Amino acid sequence: MAGLESSMEYAKLGNTDIEVSKLCVGCMSFGKAGTMHDWTLDEQETENVVKHTLDLGINFFDTANGYSQGTSEEYLGKAIKNNVAREKVVLASKVYFNPGRLSREAIHREIDGTLKRLDTDYLDLYIIHRFDYDTSIEETMEALNDLVKAGKVRAIGASAMYGYQFHNMQIVARDHGWAQFQTMQNHYNLLYREDEHELIPICKQMNVSLTPYSPLAAGHLTRPEWNTDTLRSKTDRAARGKYDQSEEQDMQIVKRVFELAQKYGVKMQQIALAWEWSKGVTAPIIGATKASHFDDAVGAFHVKLTQEDIAYLEEPYVPHKIIGAINQNPNL
Repeated sequence: MAGLESSMEYAKLGNTDIEVSKLCVGCMSFGKAGTMHDWTLDEQETENVVKHTLDLGINFFDTANGYSQGTSEEYLGKAIKNNVAREKVVLASKVYFNPGRLSREAIHREIDGTLKRLDTDYLDLYIIHRFDYDTSIEETMEALNDLVKAGKVRAIGASAMYGYQFHNMQIVARDHGWAQFQTMQNHYNLLYREDEHELIPICKQMNVSLTPYSPLAAGHLTRPEWNTDTLRSKTDRAARGKYDQSEEQDMQIVKRVFELAQKYGVKMQQIALAWEWSKGVTAPIIGATKASHFDDAVGAFHVKLTQEDIAYLEEPYVPHKIIGAINQNPNL
């Protein structure tokens, strides 16, 4: 597959010199099955996927402290160690779904656990997984800045939250001379575009790179029918909660993705990813359980959508319930 490497494109994250492939491997797919999801990949399968994505020129991997009780980080760390020099890859992990959330104590404790599980001295990107309603913004941003100063983390990022929350955190960091967020990992795809109102314009204004999760809407943008008989489709309750309530309206968009894929002789997921890049996204996060899915994703770089195509894809969209940002801390 090395021949495909020339197709890979790269970009810098935010205002950093960290260069990432314009596709990111979502590592929620890795880990001990049954600890979080039933469909995750074991250690050997994780290594096979990691090896394959490296061959494709992908260098960006995103995991979290809470994915499969830490086994996602462990499996990823081993696969990286066995296959590539540490400095050749960009490793991202997250903090929040843990005791203490984003308190100073929790952040300092959780980064050490993450580094140990990944078997590395530093993280390229440390992301807050949600907004913490129980900890002051000052406390969180200062703790994250401490990690940057200590060399444990090269850059920081945020994930799904409301635009005003992200803006407030950035301003606090700026006013104190602390590290600011360089990336935003939000929920964004053709079936869910609520962040176009506030969060995405704020990110663009602040030169924050967009690295959205669920760019293929849990597979709904990869096939002409809504459901499939895979283990993930049958057991992924999170995906059902995200998308099933708006199936009727969203199927109109799915049909248009299918039409354009037929027209250009490409796969539906390639249309969906080409749309993401056309909207200024830096690196959509692809969570896949098959190495071949990354071949399809890399093929999307060859798809160039016209303004008419983009308008056609977007036209049936209706407002959706907010999925991603939360209104209070959930119970642990």
